[in-house]
Amino acid sequence: MNKLYVIKIGGNVLDDTHALSDFLKKFASIQTPKILIHGGGKIATKLGDQLGLVSNYVNGRRITDEPTRDLVTMVYGGLINKQLVAALQGLGCNALGVTGADGNLLKAVRRPVKEVDYGFVGDITPDSVNSTLLYFLLKQNVTPVFAPLTYADSTILNTNADTIASVLAISLSKHFDVRLIFCFEKKGVLRAVNDPVSVIRTLNSHTYQELLAAGALTDGILPKLENAFSALQAGVREVLIGDALDLIQNTREETIGTLITK
Repeated sequence: MNKLYVIKIGGNVLDDTHALSDFLKKFASIQTPKILIHGGGKIATKLGDQLGLVSNYVNGRRITDEPTRDLVTMVYGGLINKQLVAALQGLGCNALGVTGADGNLLKAVRRPVKEVDYGFVGDITPDSVNSTLLYFLLKQNVTPVFAPLTYADSTILNTNADTIASVLAISLSKHFDVRLIFCFEKKGVLRAVNDPVSVIRTLNSHTYQELLAAGALTDGILPKLENAFSALQAGVREVLIGDALDLIQNTREETIGTLITK
């Protein structure tokens, strides 16, 4: 089965011009099939402030009212996505910028109102993915670049980029040998949070439970690890958490970041 890299980047790369340029050169140089998923919340917040829109969060997640939905559509699907695509084209990578609405690639369900009304936010599952079209694009040497937007009932919805990456990796694992890579601001999962060289090179579910019991993992890394193990249970072969600057090494057998397996 052919290898596929599903790679997610966030603000620590997007907000740093030099880091982003370095990452894109490395990403473009990967010769095997690949997909890029990007966030962009800080850029959306900055532009929203300039437009007089107040950002509201609950439990670290953005409340997406109608003006905010329009803002993130413009910023994620337009400004950030097309800048990335243009840069990759300049590096010889035939990138195609998409949202979930394009080609019916990711159809969502609007998040139901419970304790919190998150507004125009989409929830997705692996069944949401048009994997047939994605498989065709990848086989034609096209590299999809996903903005964190999906749709339901003809409406664009804001959707968590980590979740999109996981769902894409799970859905495509029936066609490819998938390594899901979360680019993180640290070299990997750290055994000691204040020691940047204490990277845990390999992590399985048994070791993960031991670290949880010992209270050795910080709150910031826990959602990524939960996503990682959920993806593994659903068919993804490997998940890696590491620094974007180490991308090439982290696509090899001997990795620098934290390689997570069952």
